[in-house]
Amino acid sequence: MTASEFVYTTYVNTTPERLWEALTDPAFTRRYWGVSFETDWKPGSTMTWHEEGATIADPEQVVLEAEPGSRLSYTWHTFTSEWAKSVGVDEETRRELMTEPRSKVTFGIEPAGETVKLTVVHQAGDALLGMSRHGWPHVLSGLKTLLETGEPLPTT
Repeated sequence: MTASEFVYTTYVNTTPERLWEALTDPAFTRRYWGVSFETDWKPGSTMTWHEEGATIADPEQVVLEAEPGSRLSYTWHTFTSEWAKSVGVDEETRRELMTEPRSKVTFGIEPAGETVKLTVVHQAGDALLGMSRHGWPHVLSGLKTLLETGEPLPTT
């Protein structure tokens, strides 16, 4: 892990295909993340984020890589005022996030015996990485729990 990226690896008792579905199906992502995506999951396609009642559309929010059951990468969303209000981020923090280069997240999916190894790499600026280091473990624990038990983690 470098100063400009967050790396998280976990093992999930599922299949690569089911994990892919959990990362790309809006109904699934909403259950463990509270976020859904509107896209066709083809490289170069734009993505619209739906999060906490905010809709975030921007031509720079794009799918970078999409290899079903293997690898998914996209640019991170735009930090709009609507988004900040919906998730409780103050305007000063939002302005700081807007000064950073657009970040990207990559999900590596690898079979590992009877489980699947999921590695998440989020490359971002300092302010977003500071927030991500707290957010990603909860999101990914929720993903793992939902896939393995069929039930989402309780909200905190």
